[in-house]
Amino acid sequence: MNNTLVKGLGILEVLARSPQPVGITEIATRERLLKSDVHRLVQSLVDLGYVRQERASGAYFATVRLWELGFAVMGKTDIRKIAEPWMARLLDQTRETVHLSVLDRVDAVYIHKLESPEPVRAYSEVGGRAPAHAVATGKALLANQTDNEQREAARQLRRFTPRTIVDPEEFLRELARIRSQGYAINRGEWRETVCGVAAAILDPAGETIAAIGISGPAERVRPARLRELARLVVDAAAAVSRSLNGDEQARPRPRRLAA
Repeated sequence: MNNTLVKGLGILEVLARSPQPVGITEIATRERLLKSDVHRLVQSLVDLGYVRQERASGAYFATVRLWELGFAVMGKTDIRKIAEPWMARLLDQTRETVHLSVLDRVDAVYIHKLESPEPVRAYSEVGGRAPAHAVATGKALLANQTDNEQREAARQLRRFTPRTIVDPEEFLRELARIRSQGYAINRGEWRETVCGVAAAILDPAGETIAAIGISGPAERVRPARLRELARLVVDAAAAVSRSLNGDEQARPRPRRLAA
C-alpha cells in the first residue's frame, strides 16, 4: 500500500476518534511517526478540508467533511431502511419506543425512532443526542469500541441521576458485562424515570456501526421484564446485522407479547 496514504489515514482516524483536538507531538506518539512527517501530512489534510486547527491551542481536529462522506455512504446502504422492519416488530412486541443510534465520540445520536403508542412514554427526537455512558444504546455502542476509546470515555463520565455510573473502573466493568451478555441496560441513568435495553448492530466486517434498543417509563420497563425485553432486542440486532450482510429474509411478521 502507498505508505503516505496509510500514514495520512492513520492520522485522520486519530483526529476523528479523539474527543478533543490533538497536537502534532501527540499524533506522532500515537502513530509512531516523525513530527516532521505528521506536520506535513496534517497540513495536506487541512488543505483538503478534512482537518482544521484550533486557534487557541494550535491542536487539530477533524471537520464535518468526514461526516459528509459517511452520510453519502449511508445513503447507499441506509441502515435506517434496513432496520425499520425489525424496529417495527420490536414496537409491536413491546409497545415501547424503539431507537436506532450511532456513536459520536461520547454521545449516542438517535438516527431513527418509532414512538410508543402508550400515552406515557420516553421522550426523544431523531437527531437528538444523549450521553452514551448513561443510555442503553450508547453503552451497547461503547462496549464494542477499542480499549483506548473505552478508557477515554471513562475519563469523561458525568452524573445525571443517582444511578449514573461515574466511577471509571466500575464503568469499564459494566462495558465488559455488556460484551459478555450481549446487551446493555439503562437503569434510570440519564433520566431517573426512564429505563431501556439495547444491543449492537454489526456490519459485514464485524464492526459495530449502530445499536437498536427500546426505552420506556421505569414502571413498565421493570427488572422482572428485562430478560424478555433483552431477548427481543438481541434478536432484532442480530436480524439487522444479518440483513447488512446480505441475508435476504422475509419482512418480519408482527407478534405481540401476551398481556
